[in-house]
Amino acid sequence: MQQFEYIRCHGSGNRFVMIDAVRDAAGLASCDAAALARAACRLDGGTDGLLLLVRCGAEYGMRMFNPDGSEAEMCGNGIRCVARLADERYGTGERFALRSGGRRYDIARREPLPGGIPVYGAVIPVGRTSADFAGPADCLLGGPLPALDPALAFTFLDLGNPHLVARVETVDFDLLRRLGERVTTLRTIFPRGVNVSLFRCDSRSELFVATYERGAGITESCGTAMTASSTAACLLGACDFDADLKVRNRGGMVRCRCSADGGLRTLLAGNATFEADGVLSFDGVCAEPLGQLRPRPVEIAAYDAFRAAVAAAV
Repeated sequence: MQQFEYIRCHGSGNRFVMIDAVRDAAGLASCDAAALARAACRLDGGTDGLLLLVRCGAEYGMRMFNPDGSEAEMCGNGIRCVARLADERYGTGERFALRSGGRRYDIARREPLPGGIPVYGAVIPVGRTSADFAGPADCLLGGPLPALDPALAFTFLDLGNPHLVARVETVDFDLLRRLGERVTTLRTIFPRGVNVSLFRCDSRSELFVATYERGAGITESCGTAMTASSTAACLLGACDFDADLKVRNRGGMVRCRCSADGGLRTLLAGNATFEADGVLSFDGVCAEPLGQLRPRPVEIAAYDAFRAAVAAAV
């Protein structure tokens, strides 16, 4: 039986169990991380993934596991939480880098949100092609993909993990669920699956995004999906490059800024909220909480107020 300290955290409502695998390196080295993720994500009523803060040579890094145990190459909401943990525990400084999925991401501590909510930004390089997509070339930028849906125009983007996004007038969550379930049957087009998003442009500087995530289903938000949707909106001419974009979701709001100078990349900035601290025991299959969670009520209240303000402003 192993024991791990963990933090229940979230980025824009995308909730995780996070473990400091630098401090707990010995215990995690002998642990099946995929099995731990499946068990840990069932704690506290269920979360969207397991985050591990790890060492990557002289730098720090993130490993992220979905509730089904599959490992994601990148997680935009998760990397902000891991960045905060690395910053607070190991003194990384205002600007540093984190590695995830074999890539290096520039991180910066940013101005807190009202109520002192910690904010971190990650610069995410965006690719237009990937071995994770074997569909028609038209689908690389606002094109059809009849095998998935005959009516929608899709854009594929690679952010370290694969994303397929479509602009719509109304975000239909039933349609989104059908699309997310359908892509799992299209292995010749998406050999390792894909994150599917629908986005709505409310103005040239405001979007709403909803996502069906690989290995997790529909979540409150997905950081790389909001990044992909913002980038696609700029590529399609619906939003402007080098302009601040407000990107709303069911969990709150982030800000994105897309740039095409020197390569396509997008800054994703948003909260990194720590809701509670706890300890879990893990027997290789099941995880159980040890003792009571220690909530952080000030942080919870601050984000609840921010989320309510975002909703009221719509």
